[in-house]
Amino acid sequence: MSLTTLIGQQIRTADADTLASALQASRKDTLATFAVFAAALPDLSVPHRPTFNPPLWELGHIGWFQEYWTSRNPHHSRGTKADPARPRWAGVRGDADALYNSSEVHHASRWQLNLPAVEDTRRDLHQQLAGTLDILSRSPADDDALYSSRLTLLHEDMHHEAALYTAQALDIAIADPRWQATGHPGAVRQLAFSRLDWTTGRPPVHGFSFDNEIGEHTISLPAFQIDDRVVSWAEFLPFIDAGGYQDPSWWSPVGRAWLIESGQTSPLYLRKHTSGWQQRRYGHWTAVDTTLAASHLTLFEAQAWCRWAGRRLPREAEWERAAVEGADDFAWGSVWEWTDSPFIPYPGFIAHPYRDYSQPWFATPQQCADASLSGQARQVLRGASFMTQPRMRHPLYRNFFPPTRHDVATGFRSCAV
Repeated sequence: MSLTTLIGQQIRTADADTLASALQASRKDTLATFAVFAAALPDLSVPHRPTFNPPLWELGHIGWFQEYWTSRNPHHSRGTKADPARPRWAGVRGDADALYNSSEVHHASRWQLNLPAVEDTRRDLHQQLAGTLDILSRSPADDDALYSSRLTLLHEDMHHEAALYTAQALDIAIADPRWQATGHPGAVRQLAFSRLDWTTGRPPVHGFSFDNEIGEHTISLPAFQIDDRVVSWAEFLPFIDAGGYQDPSWWSPVGRAWLIESGQTSPLYLRKHTSGWQQRRYGHWTAVDTTLAASHLTLFEAQAWCRWAGRRLPREAEWERAAVEGADDFAWGSVWEWTDSPFIPYPGFIAHPYRDYSQPWFATPQQCADASLSGQARQVLRGASFMTQPRMRHPLYRNFFPPTRHDVATGFRSCAV
């Protein structure tokens, strides 16, 4: 079992003491990254964009979410059986729900809110974490009692990754070596898998699962061959140089429409310079390291490369089988990897108490059936990126983004046709 897999599985079954340490480590990273934003943006002002939030709102939301689901939640010990509509106890800030509840506070309005000052927000987070740690210190050692603490830990880790790709979008320098991309030297190899009835979808077993991962079912997988690593710039740049962004034959109809609308002639954060290809990384243009994963790609760019190369994207069940059975031969964790699977619920899906996590984002049957609507449906991405906290990395985790998202560190690997 790879270290990447082991870390993700350990935190999902962690006891109260381990969770308490992880929560404190996560908060330390949250505050450290926020401090970088505060230094780069003295007034913490950022442009309004649909892909990120004001940094001060993000900070307050992280603390609010943790308190809302743990120390303010009368049902915090009931796990997935908790009533999400249960009235909450009072928190450290009386108007926090009106400020930070992402289910109720419309995204566009977050730029106009009268938010608490930075130091007041930091003080709130300190008290909110203390309340969660107090709950943990008195929690029995069972999954229901620990569910909310595990959820809020991983939620904070997700927001830390969002802060990193926001820093990338705003040219804010991130110096911490943990959040830098690393390369994949050497030629790509093919891993071969025979035909198999693959059982996917976790049963409600010991430990933590996200609701979209649960729903055990069997998929008939024909034999397939899959890359042992993601596509690097060494493989992707020749597609650009061959005129791949100008040749419509490589692009799906919805991909062509995106290409025309966006006006892109190369991937985001990439440019052709007189000295060669350059990539912008946290605000600095540097020569492209061709061993790095091709990143910040839309689904459409991944599909176009595959058609050009005579390859295809893997189905999410193929990716999962390769990650689970391929062990250390299957390298993942450098970029979130697009799959050929729309984000749909597993059979028997039941939403967990945090109702807005998965259910609002599933692709509809109409979107799945009509190719002209496929650009509107969220797609499954598997793996993790260099911006992802190691605790988040798990081979069964299903990420999901619209096919046009490329501000996130997204890439892909391919399968033989």
